[in-house]
Amino acid sequence: MKLLHHWLTAVTVALTLSAQAEKVTIAAAADLTFAMDDIVATFKKANPGDDIQIIYGSSGKFQTQIQQGAPYDIFFSADIAFPRELAKAGFAASEVRPYALGRIVLWSNRVDASRMTLDSLTDPKIAHIAIANPQHAPYGKRAEEALRASNLWQKLQPKLVYGENIAQTAQFVQTGNAQVGIVALALAVSPELTGKGSYWLIPDTLHTPLAQGYIVTKRAAGNAAAWRFVETMGSKTARAVMERYGFVPPADTATK
Repeated sequence: MKLLHHWLTAVTVALTLSAQAEKVTIAAAADLTFAMDDIVATFKKANPGDDIQIIYGSSGKFQTQIQQGAPYDIFFSADIAFPRELAKAGFAASEVRPYALGRIVLWSNRVDASRMTLDSLTDPKIAHIAIANPQHAPYGKRAEEALRASNLWQKLQPKLVYGENIAQTAQFVQTGNAQVGIVALALAVSPELTGKGSYWLIPDTLHTPLAQGYIVTKRAAGNAAAWRFVETMGSKTARAVMERYGFVPPADTATK
């Protein structure tokens, strides 16, 4: 009887752990690549049974994919407008929550970007400038706004090279396909780019605020691990990571 009792206890514990351990698929804006990786690593230490999978890309494309039934449990957007639209259309299980404010910079590993301004981009020596595609990438949209506000958009059109998302935009500069790019501050200060180039912070008065937000999607309403993860995103530890990568805390910058 004791053996049977122990066996039943073991099975019960195993089933309980199995039920608690869930898979979470996160769609995250490409500017979060390094910050989110750090936050997930911390989360996994505290929740070793949870399987967190992250896909990085363009916020606009993720919005479309979620509308079309893509299996994402949490959506972290570089523009809070995208999750707000999804929530209005009934695709969210949570309210829309802000998590940061993003900034854009000029970055280059070929010229000293710290000594540049947007006007420097008209220099004939600069043949190609990388920006994210404004049609679906929030950072690209803000780059366009900043260039328009500086009366440079039309002048620079022949030089522009478009990345599918902000990570690919930075990659264009890294690989020499562009001499300079307008990228996320979060990438410019990341381990991959810091020390390998220089940047100039573009004044945020030249573009609309890049308020960023997330939702738990409707499909993940019953996914306990998804709710555990978003709770972690509001922790002091997660906020410290975000600030380390140049993000401004949401309490100071955005509203729900």
